[in-house]
Amino acid sequence: MQTELSRTLGVEHAVFGFTPFPAVAAAISRAGGFGVLGAVRYTAPGDLKRDLDWLDAHTGGRPYGLDVVMPAKKVEGVTEEDVEAMIPEGHRQFVRETLARYGVPELAEGEASGWRITGWMEQVARTQLDVAFDYPIKLLANALGSPPADVVARAHDRDVLVAALAGSARHARKHREAGIDIVVAQGYEAGGHTGEIATMVLTPEIVDAVDPLPVLAAGGIGSGQQVAAALTLGAQGVWLGSIWLTTTEADLHSPALTRKLLTAGSGDTVRSRALTGKPARQLRTEWTDAWDDPAGPGTLPMPLQGLLVAEAVSRIQKYEAEPLLGTPVGQIVGRMSSERSVQAVFDDLTRGFEKAVDRINRIAGRSGT
Repeated sequence: MQTELSRTLGVEHAVFGFTPFPAVAAAISRAGGFGVLGAVRYTAPGDLKRDLDWLDAHTGGRPYGLDVVMPAKKVEGVTEEDVEAMIPEGHRQFVRETLARYGVPELAEGEASGWRITGWMEQVARTQLDVAFDYPIKLLANALGSPPADVVARAHDRDVLVAALAGSARHARKHREAGIDIVVAQGYEAGGHTGEIATMVLTPEIVDAVDPLPVLAAGGIGSGQQVAAALTLGAQGVWLGSIWLTTTEADLHSPALTRKLLTAGSGDTVRSRALTGKPARQLRTEWTDAWDDPAGPGTLPMPLQGLLVAEAVSRIQKYEAEPLLGTPVGQIVGRMSSERSVQAVFDDLTRGFEKAVDRINRIAGRSGT
């Protein structure tokens, strides 16, 4: 599963694996792919440094990258406290009532929320980069459009490639104009923030729109046959995220959530604004239903919604309030029916890829290799 891009980056397989777990990222790189660590949860620079130290020591010298979330436009002088003050009391009351209805306990006195949306704020992402550029990262990805021009320049000065996610050809062209090196075509099926266009349609549109820039296909991909299809559509690799959530190296800290993922079908996800204020595909739960109910107060725009529900999400996760318990995940969850190692996932991907290539060769009248 090699392409020009994978050879440029020195990896065996053109499989880019996004994950919030250092152990998963390291295992992806060791298996011949390209591990990308999600940085959004690191609000303390020391925590990111600790995990990058670990990642650097456990990749066996293989390349890896970092994914941050930062807007292209900067808002000056706005603090987290300023944003918190914008949240209406009625929305806070809705959160309290919903948690009380399901008997979700309070956090212990003095216990801080373990999940914060502050990683979406530009000043936090910049501190993450201050740490990350001291490490030999080979790729910087931004999940919220093109990063600011000075960040792109700073990465290029260090020979770090820059990738950005796009949900339309129009967005992809803007990335090209901003000097982005790799465009990730993220289809409707993907977990997390995603647009309205399916991967099968979106990938070739973006390939044509930004040619000759390399494109990675994302959304609904979890088998070798789908990797082969993505490359056939013109992509130079695939960007996989959801498939790693049920690997043995992942650390969800929740047996209940793992069970829900393993038993979910591909129809058990929903694009909801309940988590961050932007449409994000996630497991459908009674929490997402409550926020999407027209009788409710409705969600707030980003980043207000994320700040509003941060403590609630931590409580739901800590106490495993199963009816409310969910996570961002794509429609590929229907294939995630057993816990496997990252290496086992790669073995399955390569076998499926070989079968798909052999099938196409037979259709084309050529012998398989």
